[in-house]
Amino acid sequence: MLENITFALDRSEFSEYNKGVKGAYMGEKELRRSMSVFPIGTVMKLTDLSARQIRYYEEQGLLTPNRSEGNRRLYSLNDMDRLLEIRDFLEEGLNIVAIKKEYAKRKDQQRLAQKTLTDEDVRRILQDELRAQGGFQQPSHRLR
Repeated sequence: MLENITFALDRSEFSEYNKGVKGAYMGEKELRRSMSVFPIGTVMKLTDLSARQIRYYEEQGLLTPNRSEGNRRLYSLNDMDRLLEIRDFLEEGLNIVAIKKEYAKRKDQQRLAQKTLTDEDVRRILQDELRAQGGFQQPSHRLR
């Protein structure tokens, strides 16, 4: 009896469902990547960098590892990705100042992408959407 039950979803409902599932998965994946669990010795082996190099990049502000209760540095997968990227930048001939500028530029771009909307922006967007949904055009005159 249960095998005969079907669920009817139109494409938009299915698409929205998938977005929610994918978003939840991506959030969980990012959470795991940001967990600081690796001590510096493990990071050294995985990145082929010395402890001195890793600490230097931290001193320069290129990396901020978390600390354990005993004040030991703990690194995440994201931290290791950054260390590998720094190593690649250095191999390409960039110096620490240029790498700092690159990360500052990325941070600015990310901040601009996440710009919050003002109340006026929200009102304008809502009015445009209502007009589009209702098939209305911009009024030719204003009533007073």
